[in-house]
Amino acid sequence: MDTDVIIVGAGPTGLTLAGELRLGGVRVEVLERLTAPTGQSRGLGFTARAMETFDQRGLLSRFEPCGTPETSPVGHFGGVRFDYTVLPGAHFGARGIPQSRTEAVLESWAVERGAHVHRGWEFAELHRGAGPDDGSVEITARTPEGERRLRAAYLVGCDGGRSPVREAAGIAFPGTPASRVMYLADVVGRSLRPRPLGERLEHGMVMAAPLTDGVDRIIVCPDGSPPRDDDAPAGFAEVAAAWQRLTGEDIADADTEWVSSFTDATRQAADYRSGRVLLAGDAAHIHLPAGGQGMSTGILDAVNLGWKLAAVARGTAPDPLLDTYHFERHPAGARLLTNTRAQGTVFLGGRESDPLRALFAELIAYDDVKRHLAGAVSGLDVRYDTGGGHPLAGRRVARRVLVGPGGETTTTRLLHSARGVLLDLADDPAVREAAAPWRGRVAVTTAAPKPADGADDELASVAALLIRPDGYAAWVSTTSGAHGLTEALLRWFGPPPAGVPAGAPAPQTKDV
Repeated sequence: MDTDVIIVGAGPTGLTLAGELRLGGVRVEVLERLTAPTGQSRGLGFTARAMETFDQRGLLSRFEPCGTPETSPVGHFGGVRFDYTVLPGAHFGARGIPQSRTEAVLESWAVERGAHVHRGWEFAELHRGAGPDDGSVEITARTPEGERRLRAAYLVGCDGGRSPVREAAGIAFPGTPASRVMYLADVVGRSLRPRPLGERLEHGMVMAAPLTDGVDRIIVCPDGSPPRDDDAPAGFAEVAAAWQRLTGEDIADADTEWVSSFTDATRQAADYRSGRVLLAGDAAHIHLPAGGQGMSTGILDAVNLGWKLAAVARGTAPDPLLDTYHFERHPAGARLLTNTRAQGTVFLGGRESDPLRALFAELIAYDDVKRHLAGAVSGLDVRYDTGGGHPLAGRRVARRVLVGPGGETTTTRLLHSARGVLLDLADDPAVREAAAPWRGRVAVTTAAPKPADGADDELASVAALLIRPDGYAAWVSTTSGAHGLTEALLRWFGPPPAGVPAGAPAPQTKDV
């Protein structure tokens, strides 16, 4: 076997997955068709949940300066603005961070961890094994030195909306075709009036925001513009004409750094897993880029998949753990597609959508509506079925300061190594003993949370909490003892090593 996992695509999703897999201790080869990064940046930031995820791996400081709840509280849904901080911990995410920078940070991190990124290597063919499952998957790649065959335990397609890996695996990609074309350009030297959250005009919608000194990103969404008939790239003359029709401003003589077009096509892979082939990011879902959610959703796909795939590839967890990737992330992707289609209807619909826009503006005045929409767009309200009836079960664990015998730490810092974390918040020997057989996979921390600001403290009545490597609560207890903990550890971290039976006593630890 050449490696444990082959990843096709070195965008944000593929690079995040590569870093996660290396934290999990498996070998990774990343194949990227392009010989060098383009430097182009369709995405300009990431959601609040993606920021938390980077913080869980100690990466957030590499993006500084970036938005915070204080600097980016106001966002929109379908162009209707509201304050996201109505939901505790929510905000409109980091803004003004070019995707090229995000990719550079993630590639540096993945390579530091030991991932190999091969540029100029293009996925060409998937070869199925002779039996139903021979323990590996084999592909052919086109490289600068000619075709090469590679064999790995698993293959992951992170190769975009037209994913050759998805097509080769025979995974259906149902959805709705494009109904309109929209344009994007980075305009040099015009100092355009900022329209950072978009402006609805008589014949469409426009956005404008400064990228760097002298460079403005514009997006033009004219009403009634059908999708293009071919794959030829849009020219700036086409973009400038659409801009002038909507705004009355002539920018036809401006210089540009990048020009592109996109559509509202909405599709989702029917399955995120087919045997030893998996999909993540745009290979699994495409949609209107409303609210800047697409790249972040791909990153969250990768973080959900990474620790599971690493555990199965290492042999420490059984194969069915990988099935939970589809069961958890497919509904999250479907919800993304629903909210982006809704935003497109509200924001980009013509005059026929005026009544809907008016009604939406009324509804969004209610705090419950704001909380619901802020949770959806920020990615903070995702809940997985991890079992148990506690309100925190299956939800992301927000950053909290913990105080223990060794001093202070945080819930995010404890996740830097991408291991599970068991918080013993009541100094309970039974909890520590139950988790002892998994000591190499789950770090046990005895500590108490600092009081949270505000009235809502999700840890106020929690005695012990098992956190998965992706930051979601896998088991929550409000009483003393370890009832249900062994079952949760078996489900998410596999059986303990041979010779170490579950429930075996071990020395107590009190660490931070």
